[in-house]
Amino acid sequence: MNNFSYTTAYSVDEAVSLTNVNEDNKIIAGGTNIIDLMKYFVTEAETLIDINKIEGIGDIVEIDNGGILIGALMTNADTAYHPLIEEKYPLLSKAILAGASAQIRNMATNGGNLLQRTRCYYFYDINTPCNKRTPGSGCSAIKGYNRIHAILGHSENCIAVFPSDMCVALAALDAVVHISGPDGDRKLQFSDFHRLPGDTPNIDNNLKKGEVITGIELPEKGFSENYSYLKLRDRSSYAFALVSVATGLELENGMIKEARIALGGVSHKPWRVQEVEEFLKDKVANAESFAAAADIILQGAVGFEHNSFKINLAKKAIVRNCMMAIDPTSQRPGAKPSL
Repeated sequence: MNNFSYTTAYSVDEAVSLTNVNEDNKIIAGGTNIIDLMKYFVTEAETLIDINKIEGIGDIVEIDNGGILIGALMTNADTAYHPLIEEKYPLLSKAILAGASAQIRNMATNGGNLLQRTRCYYFYDINTPCNKRTPGSGCSAIKGYNRIHAILGHSENCIAVFPSDMCVALAALDAVVHISGPDGDRKLQFSDFHRLPGDTPNIDNNLKKGEVITGIELPEKGFSENYSYLKLRDRSSYAFALVSVATGLELENGMIKEARIALGGVSHKPWRVQEVEEFLKDKVANAESFAAAADIILQGAVGFEHNSFKINLAKKAIVRNCMMAIDPTSQRPGAKPSL
């Protein structure tokens, strides 16, 4: 393991200052991803900055617009089981609980969840070319074993996918990321936080140098009546999604008044197509409408040697999950699926 220094930040301003002074200084909270990256020599840190002592960014608070602000230091487990989340944003709770393992969720923080890096095999293998790890070296996955890789939004430089479950739900819920940095505080729409690979797959998100995530804002509307999260994977637990779908619906007499659909496991960022949400307005909430929506979402999808099956899998997953959102009780253990 590479040598590194360790220090503690006791305020957001101190964390920003320590991060800004040296780009090789890295923040650590739960450490469930960055420690693995360091052990595999995928990343190095001059100094690890522990932010767990910072007060005020580890809670959930209600805000004036009727929504809530989730602290970046709150753990995934505490977030998923919080009464306010379970009541108003059950889609988020369900998505978080589909991720990782109970032990990891007890350690992993919300801010860290947004910043986790791809689990592409080649990214973690420092003996293989990877543009995300070493820009300009090539993408081994394109002609390699690419079963878990992207079918949407990829480029000739990278076909890796973003691994988070939580972030798929946050994309569907139209969350806003609260950020502090050298130039002060700012907010960033969740849809603008993560990046597609393009020519710079090594840059995962739109944080600027020295910036720190302090919270995640959820709007008042949580789709608590009609929602579903479906995760399809190679084994039933502790595995990343081949395809995942987060759906929130607002229904009236069997008609769709509003719809939110986001996909995970298919792109370099949570995949949401707002055009399809406009398409679904005032449509009958049935399999035919959702299948037509799936076709729009998957326009331009391109698979590779080992993952082309994900295109058809994603279409079926979208339809099934939307049908499940009509009646969330269908998601209970032992219940018969709607489709």
